[in-house]
Amino acid sequence: MDIDPMAAVEDDDEDAGRELTGGKQDTADHHEKRKSRLNNWVALTIAILATFMGICKVKDDNIVQAMQQEQANKLDNWSYYQARNVREEIANSTAVQLHLQSYAAPPAAKAEYQKQIAAFQSLAKEQHEKKDQVKKDAEANDANYNRFNFHDDQFDLSDAMLALAISLLAVTSLTQKRWLFGVAMVPTCLGVLMGIAGLFNLNIHSDYFAKLLGT
Repeated sequence: MDIDPMAAVEDDDEDAGRELTGGKQDTADHHEKRKSRLNNWVALTIAILATFMGICKVKDDNIVQAMQQEQANKLDNWSYYQARNVREEIANSTAVQLHLQSYAAPPAAKAEYQKQIAAFQSLAKEQHEKKDQVKKDAEANDANYNRFNFHDDQFDLSDAMLALAISLLAVTSLTQKRWLFGVAMVPTCLGVLMGIAGLFNLNIHSDYFAKLLGT
């Protein structure tokens, strides 16, 4: 039986080709798995952030409504304060005029003058007390507005940071750069922190970032 040496060479070439092709396939499969895993992490993170932003949006809208109500109440109370201040001044001025006129009044009318003077002095005192209470209410409205505005700034900063994080995550998915995912976690953590602070009324200052963003 004759043995063809070329057949053995051809078989060796086919085996080497299959090994080379198989190695490339394994590398491609590994790359696809890494890509799929990264995309899954990106998708999951974006879904969680979108849900968190929706919850924060509801709370922020309620805070904005409360701010508008406090602002309206403050303006009303300061208007009442001015009105009562005018009434007090008029009552005091009238009491002084009546007091001066009483010197020239006949003795029979002095008692009536004193009665009217006492009435206007009592009215002035009443308006002064009510004016002070309205002032306290207006100052309380202003304090509440500032407190609500503080948490509104926290939500604004959270929205900005989470929007930046989602943008970075989208770029991560497109470029498949794993280090970009780590970079995206920086604004993600900051955004989540400020969102939680707004949700639970935590006194975490955001003044620097608020000024940086133009608020």
